This record gives sequence, C-alpha cells and structure tokens, in this order.
Amino acid sequence: MRHGKKINHLGRTAAHRNAMLSNMASSLIISKRVTTTVAKAKALRQFVEPLLTKAKDDTTHSRRTVFATLQNKESLKELYGEIAGRIANRPGGYTRILKLSATRAGDNADMCIIELVDFNETLLEAKNASEAKSTTTRRSRRRGVKSEAADNETGTSVTEVQADAPVATTTQSGPADTATDMLTNGETREEATAE
Repeated sequence: MRHGKKINHLGRTAAHRNAMLSNMASSLIISKRVTTTVAKAKALRQFVEPLLTKAKDDTTHSRRTVFATLQNKESLKELYGEIAGRIANRPGGYTRILKLSATRAGDNADMCIIELVDFNETLLEAKNASEAKSTTTRRSRRRGVKSEAADNETGTSVTEVQADAPVATTTQSGPADTATDMLTNGETREEATAE
C-alpha cells in the first residue's frame, strides 16, 4: 500500500526524475509555457513553485540553492530578473495548468499546457478589461449617480434631460391647522359650518 506517499514517481528513478523536472522547470522559466502531459505538469508544479517563492528573496543564499536545483545560468538570470519582479506581490499559485482536448498520438496520454500566471497576456488583458468595466450588480438607492453614468454613455447630459422635462416648482405642505367644530345630536358637518 502507498498510504501517504504523495509523490508521483513518473516511472523513473529518483535521479532521472529530478533531472527531468529540473530541465522542465528551466524550460518553463525561459519560455513561460510548456506543453506536456498532465501527470508531468502536476509534478512540475510541485517542483517549481518553491523555486519561484525563493526567487522573491534575492540573496546569495537563495540564488545558490535555486542554482543547485536548476543547474542552468540562463534560467536563473531570467528567474531573478523579470519573473521575480512580476510575482513579487503574488502570495503563491504562480503556475496554471490548462488541459487540452487532444491526447498524445502514441500512448493516448492526456496533454496540457503549464504556464506562468503573470505572463499570459490574453488572460491579463481580459482581467484588466473586466476590472476597468466595474459594473455593480447591486441596485443603488441613489438614482442620480446611475442615471448620470448612463446618460454620459449615450451622450446626453443631465442638464439636457432636465431642460426637456417640465419643472415643478410648487412645494406641497400639510393642510393648515383649522379649528374643529363639535357636532351635536345628529347634526351634519354642512349644518355645523353653515351656522
């Protein structure tokens, strides 16, 4: 039984697996996305995310430990240069796995793309556009703000709309206080006011 053994050995020895993951991590860092199988992508995510977290702290010690894992100077330069600047405010989750519908021709393995989240330009543009749009789904009690924004989109201003509408300047107040008459023994109001 393999209770609690969470590492996927990928059918390789430890040295072969570590070398393969190191090469895939270097390729991911340099090219920002890699097409591979789902199993390898999940193993790569566990392998590369701690390295990306270490890259946030640019010290000699962190550079040496990351280089001991990657063994590639170009990927180290890219990691501590451009990538560390973009992921500085992200608390984790630096990679994204996008599953592909096609399978590999030879063995029918499920294929996917693993990519760095902050480098997918199309998704970042869509996210920025939705944030810029910033529509509210909750109704506001203040109608003036919403109608003003809607009028600005159509090109008419609030003053033009108000000029077209009739202006009601009269103010209504409650009825004036009047003296009340007492009615006696079946007397109607008209009879009481006539007296």
